[in-house]
Amino acid sequence: MGTYAIIGILGAIGLISGILIFIVNRVLPDEPDSLKKTEEIVKYLPGMNCGACGYPGCFAYAQALSKDKNIFFTSPCATVLQNPGMLKGLEKTLDIEVDASSMNKKAVVKCYGNSKWTGDYSGIKSCRAANMVSGGPKECPFGCLGFGDCVAVCPSGAIHIDEKMGVAVIDPDKCTGCGLCVDECPRNLIELVPSQNKIIYLCNYQSVKNIPGRKKCDRGCIQCRDCMKACDTGAITWNAETGNPEFDFSKCNLCGKCIEVCPHNCLVEFSDIVLKEKLGPTREEKREKIKRENTG
Repeated sequence: MGTYAIIGILGAIGLISGILIFIVNRVLPDEPDSLKKTEEIVKYLPGMNCGACGYPGCFAYAQALSKDKNIFFTSPCATVLQNPGMLKGLEKTLDIEVDASSMNKKAVVKCYGNSKWTGDYSGIKSCRAANMVSGGPKECPFGCLGFGDCVAVCPSGAIHIDEKMGVAVIDPDKCTGCGLCVDECPRNLIELVPSQNKIIYLCNYQSVKNIPGRKKCDRGCIQCRDCMKACDTGAITWNAETGNPEFDFSKCNLCGKCIEVCPHNCLVEFSDIVLKEKLGPTREEKREKIKRENTG
């Protein structure tokens, strides 16, 4: 076959291809506006596909937002709230204004740890599994079991197990507030709190629901109510149903009085939560030390 014949064939193929492309562009419908909007929104989502927003992935979440932008306020992406660049892009794309400071949350584990084991446990190393065996292998029936189910689901690596205290600890600087750990904890120990919170309460023991044969650890809240009495702003009230103090952090001025009077160091500043194993001795330990010094 000659050179001219080959050139002619290739030219014909190109012409036919061009005609087909022209016909397809004229016949097929244009890309839906919602799909264009979805693709634009996806640019400002983290792409983690964690599902914390309630949708199976970031693309599905973007699809929902393209149809109803107010979904962001009822099911916000926690990662976007903590990323100024993403948030600004999403605000512009959706034509919304977001007060990130009021929506941004952090997860905290309401347990100091330090609960003793009731015996040997040789089952599955999972909090959910262990909790199903006689209420768990630790003395405190309300405390963290420390097997790390929450660690496994955290997409930002914000959770670790404090081996000394046997409790999960969440670093507020790394936490995005996605809430996956909240759903994972079988004892409902993890709570999402506003990121501007100043003080964290590290106990979940409910004295009104005492379980025979179980007891709180030696760092647990003793329901003395000294924190509530010391608070001058009314930020602390007492929940008779659970036998625990409750905190309205919008009223807290971080005077620190409640932290000072707590005998078991159940209250700490939010910024110090990852250092809680380094906290000082309890009030009883201080008294014992003074007593030994005086009698020595």
